[in-house]
Amino acid sequence: MVTNKKPGTKKPTAKQSELTVPDLVLLSLLAEEAMHGYQANAELERRQVQDWAGVSRPQVYYSLEKLARLGLIKEAGDPEPALGPERRIFSTTAKGRAALAAALERENWTTQRERPPFLTWMALSWQAAPHVVRKQLQRRKEFLQGELDREEATLRAVEKEVGHRFHEAVWMIKLVIEQFRVELNWLRHVAAELDRRAPAVNPAPMEKDMR
Repeated sequence: MVTNKKPGTKKPTAKQSELTVPDLVLLSLLAEEAMHGYQANAELERRQVQDWAGVSRPQVYYSLEKLARLGLIKEAGDPEPALGPERRIFSTTAKGRAALAAALERENWTTQRERPPFLTWMALSWQAAPHVVRKQLQRRKEFLQGELDREEATLRAVEKEVGHRFHEAVWMIKLVIEQFRVELNWLRHVAAELDRRAPAVNPAPMEKDMR
């Protein structure tokens, strides 16, 4: 249950006060509209949060507890202590909005590279049998095509909901669509060149350098 800070309560450590991605997502959501934990989970699922942020249902309730403890969200309306965080309505405080804005200034939002599992598989794929490589490329192609179809449908729904094209959700989905299209085109090139695959002509002399 979310509780207010009481006299004698230990001050949160810097690590405990650090805002995680689930914390920031929830702060942003509650800044739009006050809602309880169950509503927040339902809305994040509707927005397909797992496609763009690693936020699970348990993390939402943990973040509610944490953000309330830090004074970044507050109960909206008459408090009902008997209710758990899934039914108590919260909204983002001015302190919470300031913390969210400060967190969005972090440089690491813009300076990290993803490490997709498929890219790791590609690096190791020379150890796989040729027919396995072709099968995996086909699997990846089918998966991406399915995701592309889903995102294009989502884009149409989002554009209808927001009523215009100049919205962060529209931009996000368009980026994902372009990424899928680029990778699908790249897969076609790889499949066409697969029979010409060969070891490196001038491999780095790692063993010699280590002697």
